[in-house]
Amino acid sequence: MADANHSRGRGRREQAPQEPKQFEEVVINIDRVSRVVKGGRRFRFKALVVVGDRKNKVGVGVAKGADVQVAIAKATDVAKKNMITIPVVNETIPHENEVKYSGAQVLLKPAAPGTGIIAGGVVRTIIGVTSIRNLLSKSLNSTNKVNIAYATVEALRTLVPRDEWLTTQQSAKKAAKEAK
Repeated sequence: MADANHSRGRGRREQAPQEPKQFEEVVINIDRVSRVVKGGRRFRFKALVVVGDRKNKVGVGVAKGADVQVAIAKATDVAKKNMITIPVVNETIPHENEVKYSGAQVLLKPAAPGTGIIAGGVVRTIIGVTSIRNLLSKSLNSTNKVNIAYATVEALRTLVPRDEWLTTQQSAKKAAKEAK
């Protein structure tokens, strides 16, 4: 009987497709949350996960589940659905950006080659799954990890690629041609 169960489990594992992971998933935080019901407290878990492809896509997700693994799986799915593309120039961001999301405020600055990622906690984790290698950042006002994560993603989302800047010479030439 034990042999039958053992072989059945092995068969399932062999059937699972072994595909390389497209995205890197990092769990930033897991919290135990509770709600009070008639018989006492009911505990659930809340997971904060960041997903990135080590190129120019990143996403953050938050979800709750009955146990830790379920919460992480749900949060990963949410993160994959909310992926954004970020403009990267010479392994850094194109310009300085400051974003306030709820109570959290995040400041991101481009850095010279060789600087590395100067960031704390949540911001460092999110930047770590992208292709950005040089960055200065500061997290202000809030210590709430979820709000800092969302503020960081919003700061990355609102970055404008260099070729879309209004002050570049290329744009000035286009404006001059249109005026003629």
